[in-house]
Amino acid sequence: MTAVEPMPRIGVLGTGAYVPDRIVTNAEVAAPAGVDDAWIRRKTTIRERRWADSDQATSDLAAEAGRMALAAAGITAADLSTIVVATSTPDRPQPPTAAYVQQLLGANAAAFDINAVCSGFVFASAVAHPLVRASGGYGLVIGADVYSRILDPRDRKTVVLFGDGAGAVVLGPVSGGGIRECRLHTFGQMSELISVPAGGSRLPSSPHTHAAGLQHFTMDGRGVREFVETTLPELVKQFLYDCNVSPHEIGHVVPHQANGVMLDDTIPELGLHTAHVHRTVGEYGNTGAASIPITLDRAAAGGALRTGDLILLIGFGGGMSVGLALIEWSS
Repeated sequence: MTAVEPMPRIGVLGTGAYVPDRIVTNAEVAAPAGVDDAWIRRKTTIRERRWADSDQATSDLAAEAGRMALAAAGITAADLSTIVVATSTPDRPQPPTAAYVQQLLGANAAAFDINAVCSGFVFASAVAHPLVRASGGYGLVIGADVYSRILDPRDRKTVVLFGDGAGAVVLGPVSGGGIRECRLHTFGQMSELISVPAGGSRLPSSPHTHAAGLQHFTMDGRGVREFVETTLPELVKQFLYDCNVSPHEIGHVVPHQANGVMLDDTIPELGLHTAHVHRTVGEYGNTGAASIPITLDRAAAGGALRTGDLILLIGFGGGMSVGLALIEWSS
């Protein structure tokens, strides 16, 4: 009987990130929202964020991050078999933003989008992982959002939080380590906590919806905080238990950069007291699906990640959704 070769391990071969040049200070967003810099820092720890120029779309940011990840991995776009873009602010309702990214990169890969809002990057990685493993090739996973286009400048609950950006990883065969496990959760009964009410088949855009401001991103901040604080700790602890990993074995935590104060309150409840928690929220704000890969890239580029380190990615966002990934660093 012919021996069956084991499927290759798939890990992160390279990371990349891109944020727009335009720096938006707290002072700029504070006045229309009726707050000030001190209020924003006290409520969020955010100092500034980046917003895209008028001629930049989500695909432009995504492609830039993708190019950087490809260069870091030492491969070209021609080597890719799969491109997955996680975004809830696509260039257009259709075609998928990933199709534009494929074109911008000059790739010849299957390309599609995933929308799990701020958990999107982990969801996209979980979907891309088996595809790359089966193909034996390389995959490009990108989280990218341009939230500045859907914010109400008068809504202090949202406009002070969000920035624009993109982060990417190249997935491919590794000799050791790699993505150990992913787990995805959706709590549809809480889907109204975060939404953009108009623009879909339920409520198409019209002069009426525009006049009512229904094209803007809305969030029940109190409800989101309660969901995160009550749901996330148990999900993380159960995930690590099922992975047969003790909390003290986790070297790094890369959480969604939702709000600095929320992270301050929630991270200690996860029981990961010896892990280094990586943060970019103060500099870039909440960049949606881009926040985890941007933060992972900053950690990798800064030399913080070493071969064999265990990294826990924690995504949470609209849906409500939670995505968890355990990675053994392999580059």
